[in-house]
Amino acid sequence: MSDEAEKEELPEIDESVVDEAGDPEEPAGSEGEIGRASDLGLIMEVPLRLSVEIGSARMPVRDVLALAKGSIVELDRMNGDPADVYVNDRLIARGEVTVQDERVAVRVTELVTASYPAPTD
Repeated sequence: MSDEAEKEELPEIDESVVDEAGDPEEPAGSEGEIGRASDLGLIMEVPLRLSVEIGSARMPVRDVLALAKGSIVELDRMNGDPADVYVNDRLIARGEVTVQDERVAVRVTELVTASYPAPTD
């Protein structure tokens, strides 16, 4: 089937239905569209899971079962190494562990930039 035949079979999209928040009479690329794009109010309350990893260890089952109160588990990081900050299992930052009002906290010292693999053909 050719591209022209496929295009003819697709229904027209009624933009006024798809974009109910906007003015259907307003031309694309106008100031109103830019204002809507910068309004993140719809997603600002979406909950995300933030976790902080200060280190990890690999242990056989027998050692895990032997853990008791007072046991010490040696982690793979050195004292002073930054902790990794994850949002929904994606590394976003690194920071130093600190205490804030008697609670453990992380002071962000580095934001991790996303490095996505190049698209393949």
